Amino acid sequence: MLVTAALTMLTALVGTPPSAAVAEQPSSCPNRTLPPSPVDTSEEPPPGEASPTPLPVPTEPSGGERMGECGVVVPPGSPEPPPEVTAASWLVQDLDTGEVLAAKDPHARHRPASLIKTLLALVVLEELRADHIVVATEADADQECTCVGIVAGGKYRVDDLLDALLMRSGNDVAHALATALGGVDVAVEKMNALAEWLGASDTRAATPSGLDGPGMMTSAYDMSLVFRHAMEQSAYVKSVSTRETRFPGGPGEPDFPIYNDNPLWPTYEGFIGGKTGFTDDARHTYAGAAERDGRRLAVVLLRAEQRPVRVAEQAAALLDYGFTLATSGTEPVGTVTSAPIAAPDNEADEDLVAAGVPTPDADDPFGTTGWIVTLVVTLLVIAGLLVGHRKGLLRRPD
Repeated sequence: MLVTAALTMLTALVGTPPSAAVAEQPSSCPNRTLPPSPVDTSEEPPPGEASPTPLPVPTEPSGGERMGECGVVVPPGSPEPPPEVTAASWLVQDLDTGEVLAAKDPHARHRPASLIKTLLALVVLEELRADHIVVATEADADQECTCVGIVAGGKYRVDDLLDALLMRSGNDVAHALATALGGVDVAVEKMNALAEWLGASDTRAATPSGLDGPGMMTSAYDMSLVFRHAMEQSAYVKSVSTRETRFPGGPGEPDFPIYNDNPLWPTYEGFIGGKTGFTDDARHTYAGAAERDGRRLAVVLLRAEQRPVRVAEQAAALLDYGFTLATSGTEPVGTVTSAPIAAPDNEADEDLVAAGVPTPDADDPFGTTGWIVTLVVTLLVIAGLLVGHRKGLLRRPD
């Protein structure tokens, strides 16, 4: 009771610890709050459920002030970006430093399509062993394709499923991995928790595969953040850089070959790997990386069209543009940097959260020690008052 009272009083006395403020209202930038309107019914919530509210828009854009600009964001005096690029939003970064070389409307919210499978892959790499066996269900096999061809009752290693997820973008494989994580809802929750931990404030997964669903959104900045984190994981790099492998057949069936569907493999010098995506609502999405002279660059495109040139060729043109900017020594226009939110790491922190006292984040000027000291002092003051009050009662004559 004393601790509960103290926590309640502490909250009233010191208020909520400093945290990143958010702005609920949309700005003048298009799609700052929501993606463009859907063209089909894929994002309608189930009967009786409301559509998810838009994610809050931070008052300070992640990655630096210029990352909040709406149009093309390039260093002063630099050449214009390739004119053939149709993407509504894109970003070119240095994979090793996180420096943003150029971008267009980097925090505009669009749909990720199958780029969200990278987020799923990261959760799988964190939680499932490579040799863990997944037994496919009827629901796994009965997904809206693109599909690899898993068979209900088939037994698959996680590392084989990851290859198929990232090389062939199998929606059936995404569902099987989500099932192995505890089910689709649990997998999506884990994906969103990882996005939040990384600081991807524009991102909300609605499905594990990237098929559109209520509230699905991301931004070129966020997908660049997720992709950069993924490219630091050796198992992810192995999968996206594999050109051809064999995938297990169903029960009694032989293995069969699967091929990487990324079009830049045979055409772009120094290509490392990446991910493609498409839905009717998202349009074409793309992430890819390449290396030249020891420098690794990556590009993300959202809401692109295949005309007048293919999206992969647009990505190649942006990579060329990025290498030109990098070698010319232009100043970066921002930084792709993870901004993890500290999770409670002990029971005391969890008690504080449960009591409504937020734990401090990296921007908290008082720090964890400051809040603990405040709590201890407050508890001592309250305890002293209660002891004094009890002594007064004991001395009071009848």
